[in-house]
Amino acid sequence: MVLSWSAWQPHDGFTWWMEAAPALLAVPILLWCRRVFPLTSLLSVLILLHCCVLFVGAHYTYAQVPLFDWLSDWFSWGRNNYDKLGHFAQGFIPAMIARELLLRKQVLPRGRWCNFLCCCFALALSAFYELVEWWVAVLTNDGAEAFLGTQGYVWDTQSDMLFALIGAICAVLSLSKLHDRQLAELAISAK
Repeated sequence: MVLSWSAWQPHDGFTWWMEAAPALLAVPILLWCRRVFPLTSLLSVLILLHCCVLFVGAHYTYAQVPLFDWLSDWFSWGRNNYDKLGHFAQGFIPAMIARELLLRKQVLPRGRWCNFLCCCFALALSAFYELVEWWVAVLTNDGAEAFLGTQGYVWDTQSDMLFALIGAICAVLSLSKLHDRQLAELAISAK
């Protein structure tokens, strides 16, 4: 439903495709996972929420999400910070995806190293996304301004990666115990 709303008369068609692409690519992967590698319900919900964040940002462009315009006025921000929510989610959800894969594939045991590498994965993914934004800007010249969403902020790239890192740290600190319980339940039901 959010996808349909997002795709209907978006603010900018090119930006919509660029911003919605990660969520659109996730759909076939999730369908495959449902049959072959079922995810915990926690991770499924997190991925769904992340898709919603992406679709809202794609519909309006991140710099023009109405709720965050109001918040910008209220907090006297010089910019619309919806993209910071998006980058927080870009760290939060991938960290949990990495955690589920590392633990279920028995790459690492639970603990500090697993949490550290989950945060490293999320930060690397965020840095790669910033490189993609740069490549799009180079290839399309000025056509990528809405996709970049820098809004004149010189430290946008660095703060985007920082928000992703903060999101990843928050995810592993706040959700690890719940995630561990769901992983245990998933392992029992798989037997």
